[in-house]
Amino acid sequence: MGSLAFTLDLIATFAFAVVGARIAINRGMDYGGIILIALVASISGGTLRNIFLGLTPSWLTEFEYYVAVIVAVIFAIVAPAKKPVGLFILSLDTFGLGVAVVSGTQFALEKETPFYSAILLGVITAVTGGLLRDVLCQVEPILLHRETIGTSSALGASAYVLLDWLNVATTISALAAGIVVILVRAVSIKFDLHLPRVK
Repeated sequence: MGSLAFTLDLIATFAFAVVGARIAINRGMDYGGIILIALVASISGGTLRNIFLGLTPSWLTEFEYYVAVIVAVIFAIVAPAKKPVGLFILSLDTFGLGVAVVSGTQFALEKETPFYSAILLGVITAVTGGLLRDVLCQVEPILLHRETIGTSSALGASAYVLLDWLNVATTISALAAGIVVILVRAVSIKFDLHLPRVK
């Protein structure tokens, strides 16, 4: 894995682990449950991405992922939280989503996958952990009904692929794609926007 993709992976792992641990705490789970949810929320997306690419999941060979999760769990336990989902946690989850989209898309492109596969793998990297987290915590998965998480991830991944095709510098492409994800989700939350539902 390239240095930028690896760094982004670790950042996303930490962010998703904090959110997962915080939700598990709010659901009254014990320390074992908190750690499990943090792990599932933070490494599932990258694991599924690597499996689809025929590669060994990164956390099996890189100890830094475990360090990121442990630090995130400690942070979630120590940090005070007055609301079930505070603004900080929501912001951290959105930030993690943007980072994970960029990480997954870039990693897929490094493996010379077609552009459409890179977009799909970027989305998978970003949303899988949150989906499994909500299922295990027995809450309605946010991905399936609000906040356009999947849409923002797909738009961000598409932006990265387009900029990469235009030979824009990797750092600029990563920043632009991440901003797309964050802005789309932030706007959808602010104005309660979501995809149309069947009536």
